[in-house]
Amino acid sequence: MATLSIDDLQRRVAGALERAGASEPMAAATARSLVLAEAQALGSHGLSRVAQYATHLRNGRVDGHAVAVVSRSKGAVALVDAAEGLAFPACALAVDEAARRAREFGIGFVGVVRSHHAGVIVDHLRPLAEAGLVGLGFANSPAAMPAAGGRHPLFGTNPVAALFPRRDAVPLLIDLSLSEVARGKLMVAAKEGRPIPLGWALDAEGRPTTDPKAGLGGSMLPIGAVSSSKGAMLALVVELLVTALIGANFGFEASSFFVDEGNRPGIGQAFLVIDPDALAGREAFLDRLEVLIAEMLIDESVRLPGARREALLERARTDGVAVADAVLAGWAAA
Repeated sequence: MATLSIDDLQRRVAGALERAGASEPMAAATARSLVLAEAQALGSHGLSRVAQYATHLRNGRVDGHAVAVVSRSKGAVALVDAAEGLAFPACALAVDEAARRAREFGIGFVGVVRSHHAGVIVDHLRPLAEAGLVGLGFANSPAAMPAAGGRHPLFGTNPVAALFPRRDAVPLLIDLSLSEVARGKLMVAAKEGRPIPLGWALDAEGRPTTDPKAGLGGSMLPIGAVSSSKGAMLALVVELLVTALIGANFGFEASSFFVDEGNRPGIGQAFLVIDPDALAGREAFLDRLEVLIAEMLIDESVRLPGARREALLERARTDGVAVADAVLAGWAAA
């Protein structure tokens, strides 16, 4: 096991992606996001994705030299074409465009089409905190969950994220998959040869399973699936926001991220940015947010969303990130 600084790790990840065929800007943006996830102990969206992305680059599932552009624009709304490249440069452009429009119009909504896996969605919103803007993020992914009452995979795990800036404090960072857990957790469990809890996934026959490989070959369970269809309904909302509304592929039209061969997924992301000055006012918003947080923290067991991630990230900035020797050797040989 080696411990590397964040900067060193970013250089190594970027180098591995460039050797697989990514341009320098695409590799650098992707490396920053993957290392950021790993530094927050979000391994399912961190270094475990490097080999997957590299394979997709080599197999043509991603265009390593794609350049994201704004393809449509009207007032507070725009569309970014990721051009079938890795998602991270396109998402950065989309958030920047949405923020610019929010400052002008009070609100900005920007979708990303012809995209790929976008990692930790709330991390794309982080630049909004310093600008004092509120951000929401949505994404779809290859089919992994059934519709309410169904059995076959139809929707992706379709994450939803939100960032609320605070006065002189780290922002609230909210990020959740609409499946019971992120599908990447099954990938990690399968690699490590350990079972998963019942209630995470179904096998290909629609039976509950503790085998992560069977779950990857079957479907994920939506949040709340045991008692209601609410998770599946939320997944439907996100699916329509980032597909029918902006023109991206449905999850069932995209080949799984967990296979080497397949199509260019062409899935979507969308970012909504709001300027509090256009509504109650920035200071009023910040004041009211702190009133709510103070009330939440009356209960000692309450942990603010994002607090653990920020603590781990600060530790990683000081102490570095632990990486298995086999992982580093694999990148060097790539």
